[in-house]
Amino acid sequence: MKKKSALLAAIIFVAMVVIIAIVHAAGGTFAGTAWALVPPLVAIVLALITKEAYSSLFIGVVLGAVMAADCKFTGTMDVLTSDALIAAITDNAGILLFLVLLGIVVALVNKSGASRAFGEWAQSHIKTKAGAMLATFALGVLIFIDDYFNCLTVGSVMAPVTDAKKISRVKLAYLIDATAAPICMIAPVSSWAAAVAGCVESETYTGFELFVKAIPYNFYSIFTLVFIIVLALLGYDYGKMSEFEIKAQETGDLSILDVTLQDEKQERKLEEEGPANPHKGKLYDLILPIVALIVICIWALIRNGNESLGGGASIAEAFSETDATVGLPWGSLIALVLIIVYLVLRKVVSFEEAMECIPKGFIAMVPAITILTLATALKNMTNGALEASVFVQSMMEGADHLQWALPAIVFVVACVIAFATGTSWGTFGILIPIVSVIFPETSSLFFVGISACLAGAVCGDHCSPISDTTIMSSAGAHCNHIDHVSTQLPYAISVAAISFVAYILAGLLNFAGIAWLSIPIGIILTAAFLFVMKKVSARKA
Repeated sequence: MKKKSALLAAIIFVAMVVIIAIVHAAGGTFAGTAWALVPPLVAIVLALITKEAYSSLFIGVVLGAVMAADCKFTGTMDVLTSDALIAAITDNAGILLFLVLLGIVVALVNKSGASRAFGEWAQSHIKTKAGAMLATFALGVLIFIDDYFNCLTVGSVMAPVTDAKKISRVKLAYLIDATAAPICMIAPVSSWAAAVAGCVESETYTGFELFVKAIPYNFYSIFTLVFIIVLALLGYDYGKMSEFEIKAQETGDLSILDVTLQDEKQERKLEEEGPANPHKGKLYDLILPIVALIVICIWALIRNGNESLGGGASIAEAFSETDATVGLPWGSLIALVLIIVYLVLRKVVSFEEAMECIPKGFIAMVPAITILTLATALKNMTNGALEASVFVQSMMEGADHLQWALPAIVFVVACVIAFATGTSWGTFGILIPIVSVIFPETSSLFFVGISACLAGAVCGDHCSPISDTTIMSSAGAHCNHIDHVSTQLPYAISVAAISFVAYILAGLLNFAGIAWLSIPIGIILTAAFLFVMKKVSARKA
């Protein structure tokens, strides 16, 4: 099966190169046209067919480089190395460092035995599978500062809890992913709020004011959080996710990606059954390092924003100017040193063991680093060299006469762009200026339109296998990346369909001045959908 998939991928790649060469020879152009979306779409299709992310992303990057270099070999190599891969590493240097530092923290906590202690505590206090899911959801909501931070921290902390209740790692990845970007998108104090504020050019509102006023109509983010709560309470799954959950409950196979993690888990079990356990980590040895990491990173983000403004800024102003790629590694480096000192002084790990965790933490994050680098390189091709934004702007022109349907149309367009490019920030960076022209600031649909743009960006990003938050979620849960995408997709599409209906309702109800009524209607539809799905599944069973 793998050989067939590899052969199919090779055939698709060669066929696309030939087609691109023919189009170029015929005088066709790629930049600023629909061709700009071909490389990411090919990468996504290949990833879903082959179940392998590395080659799929690399093929997409190469196709983008071929287009950007007008099918010249040396030009393609120049674009591939300089504009794509090297630029991707440069752009993500801070986040890559943050990933490594966080991996080291996780390795230290595991080595100390604190993760085992937390698992034992959770097993005695969290009695049900629904409780474990809701606890994971609650922690995801609490870490609203940054989606990268959210994905990796929640995965590291909650894995022992979900493992104890036989929740598959792909389900954990969904819970992480579904509370990362959505909660950051409706939290006024977050790196996402700062990113949105930076895209706004308004004479009436500041970027922060516009973000806050758009929160109630961010249907996808709100309905996703409702979806998780109802799903946990009903104890129900559908689609491919149900297969993984059934396997986890019946066989205990949680689909953990890294086999060494399972080996370490077995070693801990043998140590506990033996005459002596050298690792005496307690529950607070997990809580204190994680709290320290969160507090110091928040302080680092605020400090970075304050320094950017020259000092004397409020917390909201500081977050509007902070750079997470600098603040997060800055804070996590300080936290790592303090955590090492603390654990060594507590004598739960020796200094030698702490140093051994440094390469272990790096190795654990290599898959995420590789995928993130390739995904960013693909975004550089799509949004930079091939100018996808020009095509999107031309596509949106002429649709302003459908005022009542425009929020729904904007939502769908944002979904498609974010899915194809794998970036929420890039999507609303492209669309917000366009939406601001379509919906004048005096229009009552202005905030609904902005919210539709933001919600669609989150939705497409949530569905996309080349999205950084999707990659981080599978890394945080230590599950196969493509398994995470394929199990999450039915859930994300379900919420997206309900959100689309809610934006249609908002456009229609706006004529009566009651667009706000679409919010409770959408929440009811979300809960009702899951109840109906469970009833239908029960009847079929």
